[in-house]
Amino acid sequence: MSKVKICGLSRVEDIVVVNRVLPDYIGFVFAPSRRRIDTKTAQQLKAKLDPQIKAVGVFVNESINNVAETYQNGIVDVVQLHGDEDDDYIRLLKDVCNCQVIKAVGVGEALPPLPKGADYLLFDTLSQQRGGIGKTFDWSVLHDYNGPPYFLAGGLNAHNVVDSLELLAPFAVDVSSGVETDGVKDAEKIEMFVTLVRGGRNG
Repeated sequence: MSKVKICGLSRVEDIVVVNRVLPDYIGFVFAPSRRRIDTKTAQQLKAKLDPQIKAVGVFVNESINNVAETYQNGIVDVVQLHGDEDDDYIRLLKDVCNCQVIKAVGVGEALPPLPKGADYLLFDTLSQQRGGIGKTFDWSVLHDYNGPPYFLAGGLNAHNVVDSLELLAPFAVDVSSGVETDGVKDAEKIEMFVTLVRGGRNG
């Protein structure tokens, strides 16, 4: 069964919802975005997060020291790199803090060359904004994929996530705008999304 990541949490109310439905991962965005939060806010939210849920920190071209410090301080459990970080960056980061790394890959009409060294890849719709645009890509480009386990992102919601799971076998599905209403996380949409991924079973 694919795991679930709810990304872009920024409020205590969001933590209350995920603690109830228990996705496998949640995401705190530390990169430029309307969902961006600072490390102090993330630390406060993490303290309220059910320990069964892993917190993922989303970074874009951040210094290795800053990323490592956020991990070492227990603010995040997993690091997600959404910028131009190369194989050397990933290797150095893992040398510094031995953290699990998800490396995002923007997908257009075909798969680009894939980075090495990450524990997971995350396939998102190619965009200048580095994801977060709420649009899907052509999932068929992943039919012959043979690499590290991956998170599927890009425009997922309650209307298409079951189709994605029937077509592919991602390690996890990643949603943000697809569980929002007017730019705010929506408890009903989060609950529905998690339930659908888990085949009608919640928790």
